[in-house]
Amino acid sequence: MVGNPTVFKIPGGGEGDPKLRITIHDVLKEAAISVVRRLRENQFQAYLVGGCVRDLILGRDPADYDVATDATPEQVMRIFPETYAVGAQFGVVLVPVEAVTASEMATAHEAGKAIEVATFRCDIGYADGRHPDQVRYSKDPREDVQRRDFTINGLLLDPIKNEVLDFVNGQNDLKAGIIRTIGDSRLRFAEDKLRMLRAVRFAARFEYQIDSETFHAIRAMAPQIHQVSYERIRDELTKMLTEGRARRAFELLDETGLLHEVLPEIEKMKGVEQPPQFHPEGDVWVHTLMLLEKLPSCVSRTLAWGALLHDVGKPPTFRVAPDRIRFDGHVEVGVRMAEEICRKLRFSKEDTEQILSLVANHMRFADVQRMKESTLKRFLRLPRFEEQLELHRIDCQSSNGELGNYEFVREKLEATPREEFRPAPLVTGNDLISAGYTPGPKFKEILSAVEDGQLESRLRDKEQAMKFVRTQFPQ
Repeated sequence: MVGNPTVFKIPGGGEGDPKLRITIHDVLKEAAISVVRRLRENQFQAYLVGGCVRDLILGRDPADYDVATDATPEQVMRIFPETYAVGAQFGVVLVPVEAVTASEMATAHEAGKAIEVATFRCDIGYADGRHPDQVRYSKDPREDVQRRDFTINGLLLDPIKNEVLDFVNGQNDLKAGIIRTIGDSRLRFAEDKLRMLRAVRFAARFEYQIDSETFHAIRAMAPQIHQVSYERIRDELTKMLTEGRARRAFELLDETGLLHEVLPEIEKMKGVEQPPQFHPEGDVWVHTLMLLEKLPSCVSRTLAWGALLHDVGKPPTFRVAPDRIRFDGHVEVGVRMAEEICRKLRFSKEDTEQILSLVANHMRFADVQRMKESTLKRFLRLPRFEEQLELHRIDCQSSNGELGNYEFVREKLEATPREEFRPAPLVTGNDLISAGYTPGPKFKEILSAVEDGQLESRLRDKEQAMKFVRTQFPQ
């Protein structure tokens, strides 16, 4: 057991200080402090804990707030009748934000959000590699932090006194920029294998180093990541891709051996040469890392995964032809591989469709200036086309830097009214039936041909369109 904590003051002074670094004007923080205050009014210990304390010390806005207390779940639920239990067997309940804050913003912006309240505890055994076999409640916050993952996440904040309690030297690791497990690294990772991925994500996100013992434990235990559900792996990888440090995250995944376990298809990009006249930057792995480096924080998850997977079909289609290196059919192969990855990682149908569309269409930009007008307009009206265009831009910037097709498309989009990409149809199936045509598969061909003429401005009204139909598709 670690002894007395090191106590730190958060710069800014008390709650009334307008320059307070930990602002009380944020709705979530207001709610979290209200939870702490009410627990203390009922003679319980209570602190803010974990990632929110870390972020506040770093001057970042926490995404959520957690509270640790010596009150049992039953006692918490008596104090907060609106509370609902999500993990009461592990000492965790949720207090809705709107139940503990007077702010009108709670209804407008934070409805459905909650403050997680966890009882101080000591976990015993992790047979399933995630959940404790037995939970023993504690009255000692020092005992509680020993079960947490990393020192930078093991800090407690007394928001009333504005003091941070540090039992694990987490403040020093924050200053030094180090990701270090609390206690024995192998034991921490044995408790929850996902922590290995979290170590990588935190190191990339904060631009920290993983401490040597922690790093070697990940290397040794990486094959055990398969005990984690695919959904949790997907979510952690998605965070890596969308927090603004995707390249570093995937470099660390590779260095720790985790990439080989969770995305071997990406690992196989390493050393796969590309034709230098089109890809002077290097092999497929280097090219993909360069795309990841260009993903900003808060990028959409579908664009991020599309960037990661857009060339996933190149390794299995690599060949050296007499004229140059070729990847014949890599788009089609890549779509099938991306579909399998999305299925394995349990992506939603909507996300899967968009990711596959990005993989399937990323090479079509090479032909945009030669496309028929109808083909081009159909391409430009693809769902969420802005993601297609952005993927093309960073793809070019990560290879030969040629943005001519990107600029051509941008100018086309700016110059063309939206309705011209998807105009109201001049002819419908009912029109064809009224003209004596028998319903069947031929209808699709006829209607598509009419739309081609409409998109190319050859057919401007129904009379012209029906004359075209009778000429080109006689009964």
